[in-house]
Amino acid sequence: MWDQTLFRRGEIFEFDHIPEHFAHRDSQLRSLMFGVRPAMQGMRPLDLMCVGPPGTGKTTAVKKVFEELGEHAPGVITVHINCQANQTRYTIFSSIFHKLIGHAPPSSGVSFRKIIDEIVKYLIQNEKILIVALDDINYLFHEKEADNVLYSLLRAHETHPGTKISVIAILSDDRMNYVFDPKVGSIFLPEEILFPVYAWGELKSILHDRARLGFYDGVISDDVLDVIADYTSEAGDIRVGIDLLKRSGLGAEQRASMTISIEDVRFAYQRSRMLHLSRMISSLSEGERAILAILAKKGASTSGDVYAAFHESMGLGYTRFHTMLSKLVSLRLIDADLMTTGMHGRSRMIKLRYDADDVLKCCALTPHLSHSTIANRQG
Repeated sequence: MWDQTLFRRGEIFEFDHIPEHFAHRDSQLRSLMFGVRPAMQGMRPLDLMCVGPPGTGKTTAVKKVFEELGEHAPGVITVHINCQANQTRYTIFSSIFHKLIGHAPPSSGVSFRKIIDEIVKYLIQNEKILIVALDDINYLFHEKEADNVLYSLLRAHETHPGTKISVIAILSDDRMNYVFDPKVGSIFLPEEILFPVYAWGELKSILHDRARLGFYDGVISDDVLDVIADYTSEAGDIRVGIDLLKRSGLGAEQRASMTISIEDVRFAYQRSRMLHLSRMISSLSEGERAILAILAKKGASTSGDVYAAFHESMGLGYTRFHTMLSKLVSLRLIDADLMTTGMHGRSRMIKLRYDADDVLKCCALTPHLSHSTIANRQG
């Protein structure tokens, strides 16, 4: 009927939903709790670095720990910063100011020094400890904003004795290819917490729990969940599966069905795949997106040919190219297969895992690089 729904609790399928039971991340949660535990005893917490590919539970784990601190540690203030939306030191500290003071600082006429002084004064006067989570900190590496932010946070106690601030950095990459400024590297020595890609069985378990809580009984079968788990495993991102559950349910409702079919899932996947691709590409560096755009134009090519075009367009060396290429393989955006090339030995054939037009479309939507930019740089 028009007023009926398959969704018992639709919010279960939103990306920002924090599950009550966070499965398959027990060791990571324990490491996070160990790191922040000193704050419960009035001491400065440890600095932490959560590292892993997108969609492996890093943000959810940190938010779960922040929830626990909010309930049991009244002397601790936690602030979660989305660095993709806040890419400068000023906007990040304005967000912290808003969380502590209750309103944003004036939009003009206020120096950065005034903002940080007010933040620190609030912490000292109210005897509070501050923990800042910098989510997707890789967005701050451009122009060394990461150095500026970390230096300002972690050196605040030197100019304002008694200040206690720690940082949880969340990095969506299993390689930290960034060298901090020495003045930052001497104070930011985080404990690293690894978040590996979920195994197929773990994905199925998580999706089953979401479906059980979010849908009414009998809406989705185990066979259909297996198909969703397969798609999710191929993408390597649990958010793809959660989005597929939601879209498949809406598709079944649209055709007035009481159950979700495999065809509902397949149809939903075509849309979800583009959403996932867009999200993945938006998280990449300019050089990484350049490689994708080159492959989309040239088609499957040897690593040597791709590097030649990359070097011409970006001016970067082979070491950086190889590192970026390895990351794109690990994110399952490209395949790199070894091939025999006769007298010249072995090379790698590089090809996209996604449709070239879809890749170019997503690259064009990113703020730093577009298809036209690559075309112009290649002449």
